[in-house]
Amino acid sequence: MAYSPKKNIDSSVIASALAGDQEAYTQILDRYRGPLYHMLYKMVHNKEEAEDLTQEAFMKAFRALSSFNEEYAFSTWLYKIAANNCIDYLRKKRLQTFSYNKPVPSKDGEVQREYPDEEEATDKNMLAIEKTRMINLAIEDLPAKYKQAIELRHKEEMSYEDIAEMLDIPLGTVKARIFRAREMLKRRLKGKILP
Repeated sequence: MAYSPKKNIDSSVIASALAGDQEAYTQILDRYRGPLYHMLYKMVHNKEEAEDLTQEAFMKAFRALSSFNEEYAFSTWLYKIAANNCIDYLRKKRLQTFSYNKPVPSKDGEVQREYPDEEEATDKNMLAIEKTRMINLAIEDLPAKYKQAIELRHKEEMSYEDIAEMLDIPLGTVKARIFRAREMLKRRLKGKILP
């Protein structure tokens, strides 16, 4: 009987493989090698790695074949072994550990690693506060109609349409005022604050 690639492997083939029948192992390999490889390739995006992982998956599955429960689909069991093995592989590949204190070798000798102290308060907060203060002062100096438009847009977070309705002016006028206000702010703040 010819095997359809869509059908699951039959329990007699598994029993034969467990009994040491090499032909049964070959049937299992032939049936699942392609689909398993494609699944693994989608996970690793590398042909050689996918090929190696496919071989590993079959080796693990054949070693554990006696633990296969026939109540479940063989393909599901095999794919789970392959996927778990691939996930372990990806974790190990990503996890390139190094000593925290060990110097890094370079062509000019060894370089000591330096790490920023994430816990300590830095001057970033002070700079952000100062930047906000300078922007607010520049907004205060804008002509009233530009100041009002920019505050409604950026402080109140209102839409252009809502601002137009609230101020009873055309939408185009709102956009023009906000654009003009931003241009004035850019000129006033140029060279005074860091981006």
